[in-house]
Amino acid sequence: MYYEIEIILIFVLGLIVGSFSNVCIYRIPRNESVIYPASHCPKCRTKIKPIDNIPLLSYILLKGRCRNCESKISIQYPVVEFLTGLIYLIIYLIYGLSIQSLVYIILSSALIIIAFIDLQEQIIPDVISLPGIVVGLILSFIVPYISFINSALGALVGGGIILIIAWVGSIIFKKEAMGGGDVKLTAMIGAFLGWRYTIISLFLGFFLGALIGIILIIAKIKKREDAIPFGPFIVLGSIITLLCGENILSWYLGI
Repeated sequence: MYYEIEIILIFVLGLIVGSFSNVCIYRIPRNESVIYPASHCPKCRTKIKPIDNIPLLSYILLKGRCRNCESKISIQYPVVEFLTGLIYLIIYLIYGLSIQSLVYIILSSALIIIAFIDLQEQIIPDVISLPGIVVGLILSFIVPYISFINSALGALVGGGIILIIAWVGSIIFKKEAMGGGDVKLTAMIGAFLGWRYTIISLFLGFFLGALIGIILIIAKIKKREDAIPFGPFIVLGSIITLLCGENILSWYLGI
């Protein structure tokens, strides 16, 4: 009984954090405070009532429209809320009520915000990634699954690999291949996950990025010369790694 209650509470917590993440995704690129003013419709600026601000449920009841001006509410809002709740739940099911779960919840929350900002604006905000590096290094002193040396190596390896790729790419393609935001993002991931998991995250990120990029080009949704943000693929690779990293390592070492 208690286990089922914990599952519900963890999922609801994820929904609530996902709702706040939507505020961050909208306001951070606009250099707006994520605390003040209160949540409001971006079209008519009307303050959203508490009854209309229930994660996931309000979107369904309002049929995806603002109660005041009836403008469409982006599908991003329920997607981010549900995705955050789902990831929180999976982390809990794998790691239980532990410090490791808390750390991974913090990391995944930051990664979701970064991924959606990068998808929309093609920027990775320093206001998340730079403090994230510091937080990851500090947490390495108090969590049992990673040492400070591993955390520091993860930050150096993650940021260093992307920095080298960006430098080589700029020489080959005569233009910026990857941005500084990607470097800071991978350094943050490395600080949380350590150097081994960071390498796995990057491998998965590059693989998924190449695969989806090819599909988009074949489907004529994107052209070869179109820029495709890499941050979301790094994020996806990192989330897969923090959920399945040991299984991936065991599989790789087994072959």
